[in-house]
Amino acid sequence: MKKDLIKFGIAGYGKMGKIREKTIRESDESLLVSIFDIAHQKNHDEHVKFCNTIEELLETDIDAIVISAYVKVAAEYVIKALKAGKHVFCEKPPATTAEEMELVIEAEKQSKKVLKYGFNHRFHFSVMEAKKLIKTGTMGKLLWMRGIYGKAGSIDYHDNWRNYKQFSGGGILIDQGIHMLDLFRYFTESEFECISSCMTKSYWKTECEDNAFLMLKSDQGVVATMHSSANQWKHKFLLEMAFEDGYVNLDGILSTTRSYAPETLIVGRREFEDITFAMGKPKETITYFENDLSWNFELAEFINAILNRKSIANGTSNDALQIMKLVTETYRKAVSL
Repeated sequence: MKKDLIKFGIAGYGKMGKIREKTIRESDESLLVSIFDIAHQKNHDEHVKFCNTIEELLETDIDAIVISAYVKVAAEYVIKALKAGKHVFCEKPPATTAEEMELVIEAEKQSKKVLKYGFNHRFHFSVMEAKKLIKTGTMGKLLWMRGIYGKAGSIDYHDNWRNYKQFSGGGILIDQGIHMLDLFRYFTESEFECISSCMTKSYWKTECEDNAFLMLKSDQGVVATMHSSANQWKHKFLLEMAFEDGYVNLDGILSTTRSYAPETLIVGRREFEDITFAMGKPKETITYFENDLSWNFELAEFINAILNRKSIANGTSNDALQIMKLVTETYRKAVSL
C-alpha cells in the first residue's frame, strides 16, 4: 500500500455518494475503506466495510470522510467527524442555517483538520476559463449579472426528500440556486446582500418553494438577479455577465446525465458599433467543452490540502458560511406568492 494513501469513508451512499465513490476509486492517492448509509445501501466490494451508524463509520480506519447525507445532518456529521480527528469533504448545501455553519467553524478551528465543501461548479472548464478571462481585466468593469438555473422536474418530484424542509432546509433555492449564488461570489470576489426575493409554489405540491426570484447587490455595487426553478420543464443553466467592454456568458453545464449540455463559454466584444446596422451585433467567440473532470479536480484539491498542508481555495468553510448567511437572509426577506 502506498505510504501516503488517504483512506476514505463515505456517509450517505445515494447519487452523490456514488459519484464521490467513483472519484475516490479513480484517484491513485486514495482508498475507499467504509460506507454508512441510513437506507443500508451496499455495493458488492468485499473490501469495503458497511456501517450502521455515523459513529461506527468514524471508528473505522479512515483519514477522511465524504459527507453526502441529508442536509439536516450535514453540520452534525461534520462536527462529529472533526472531533473524531478526520478530514472532511462535505457536499452542498453545507447546513440548513448560517447559525449551524458558525458551530461548524468553531469545531474546525479546534480540530485543525482540512474541511472542504463541494461547490462543484467552480471546477468546470467553462467556469475556470471565464474566471481567467475576467481576471485579465480586458473586459473592463463588471456591470451586472443574471443567472437562470432550472430543472425539468420529474413525475416523482414531489416525493423527493430535497423538497421537504425537515430534510433539506428549503426548496429549489438551497438545493440548486445555491450553486449560482456561489458563482456570483466566485466571479466578483465579493459578498452580496439580498435586496428582495420572491418564493412561489407554482406547480409542485411540496412544502418548499419551487421557484425563487432574487435581486442581490454586492459590496462592490454589482447588481445580480437570479431565477431558480423546478418547473422550467427542461434543464437549463445560464449565467450572463455584462462588462464595460463586452459580455461573458456561461450557457449550459455538463452533468452526469448531460441534460444541461452543451457546456459553452460565450464571449462578446464591443466592436464595430455604429448607429445603423452594426448596433447590437457584437463579435462573439463560442467555446464548447465536452469533458467534465470537476469531481476529480475537487477531490484532488482536498487530497493535496491533506498531504501537502495546503489551504483550500474553493469551497472553504468561509465560502459555506457566507453562502448560508445569504441563503438565510434571502429566505427571511422572501415574499411568498
